[in-house]
Amino acid sequence: MSLDSHAWWQTGIIYQIYPRSFMDSDGDGTGDLPGIISKLDYLQWLGIEGVWVSPFFRSPMADFGYDVSDYCDIEPVFGTMDDFDRLVSEAHERGLKIILDFVPNHTSEQHSWFLESASSRDNPRRDWYIWRDAKANGDPPNNWVSHFGGIAWEWHKPTQQYYLHSFLKEQPDLNWRNPDVVEAMLGALRFWLERGVDGFRVDVMWETIKDEQLRDNPPNPRYEEGKTHPYFKVLPLYNHDQPEIHEIIGEMRRLFEKYPGDRVLIGEIYLPIDRLVTYYGTNGDGAHMPFNFQLILQKWEARRLATMIDQYEAALPPHGWPNWVLGNHDRERIASRVGRAQARVAAMLLLTLRGTPTIYYGEELGMEDVEIPPERVVDPPQAYGIGRDPERTPMQWTSGPGAGFTTGDPWLPIATDFARYNVESEKADETSFLALHKRLIELRQSEPALQVGSYEPITTEGDVLAYEREYKGERFVIALNLGSGPEMAVVEGLSGTVGVSTHMDRAGEAVDGELELRGDEGVVVRVT
Repeated sequence: MSLDSHAWWQTGIIYQIYPRSFMDSDGDGTGDLPGIISKLDYLQWLGIEGVWVSPFFRSPMADFGYDVSDYCDIEPVFGTMDDFDRLVSEAHERGLKIILDFVPNHTSEQHSWFLESASSRDNPRRDWYIWRDAKANGDPPNNWVSHFGGIAWEWHKPTQQYYLHSFLKEQPDLNWRNPDVVEAMLGALRFWLERGVDGFRVDVMWETIKDEQLRDNPPNPRYEEGKTHPYFKVLPLYNHDQPEIHEIIGEMRRLFEKYPGDRVLIGEIYLPIDRLVTYYGTNGDGAHMPFNFQLILQKWEARRLATMIDQYEAALPPHGWPNWVLGNHDRERIASRVGRAQARVAAMLLLTLRGTPTIYYGEELGMEDVEIPPERVVDPPQAYGIGRDPERTPMQWTSGPGAGFTTGDPWLPIATDFARYNVESEKADETSFLALHKRLIELRQSEPALQVGSYEPITTEGDVLAYEREYKGERFVIALNLGSGPEMAVVEGLSGTVGVSTHMDRAGEAVDGELELRGDEGVVVRVT
């Protein structure tokens, strides 16, 4: 397959923006669409092609935009529809694509659909949500658990029934078995596709439809109070990954195919690899890219990662394009998980594996999670008090007041080390996180072998993970030391020169058979 036959989302790099935290244009402390527009030149300079923007739709913000009250309007704190249209236009002028976040599993309790549904049992929209009677003893209809802890059912006193909420009680689940719901949600997708968006990332895609009989989930024999997340007190057999979900994805995919320009459908799916790959569908009727979170979920150990990569590659269907991600708005930042030294190695891994990489904003700077004082916590309380504020703090643009993010009081605290880890400072430092990302992205985007070439694992010892990328005779060997001590990578027949080291100091160095790696070092070798 030639390079020209690949879609933009296969050869390009995706960058996730959490809009509240990217850039504030008006000094209210919250990021907005005009702020994003003002930083498009930075994204173009970095080498990004796809810009995924987390929700900015109308919302009471119980879950910061993932509780939508109007799918076809914009929450005023983020701007206006004119701002959005300008975002798409200016992005496209720079060769950037815009990907939106679609939240199909649930709406806000303040959505007009739910207000109608909750008004009476005989309202025409009653069946747009999942309502059920209590059991004879008054208990909820089944034992399903919310992701935020507690039972997934809320008693509605006015109509004397429970409604299902897989997340907060302010987020009632839609009933995707109702064809009117399907058509209304496809209509919301059409609205934005007509405005020129280049794709969607679909939130909790694998949970969107539920067991028709709403059967109890079986108990989890491995559940340990205080250790296992309460959501897994029962095994989620009947409230996610139902067979009918693939029919819904197929409807979305067919809609996307009606529009020109390779519109991309990405699914958020936290499932084991063997289930994840089923979401590619059968050659044209599934998601283009079911998000692969294995680099987030696996322990940071060379042998574990090598095995996981091999399993993922082996499980992909012939038409399935791989993808990789290190972090997102729901998960601890990579620099906090593995340390900043290994985060540089992780960046090299992300940007040299086969498949589309997604970068979470600030990862290119080495941003870490920020400790949030109790009085500044804003994320809905989750089980065991684990909130997501630390990984959602403002982007660090300069060493000046407000880190260049805002002239006001930021909605979340800014990292105390922002004066060092920011775009302005790191652009001036040839060894910075940003310089490393820029170099890796330039190399990847200029070399078909790193964009679309084959992947071949290389057997190594110790803490070293190594593999080869090849395309039409052009070859690169990537060797990554996942440990803090020196390692020797022995690669039979290897002869070439170092293109990039995570230490940014070995470019052009000759390599012949053996490759000495310092602690926390990764290298890309151009094979000659």
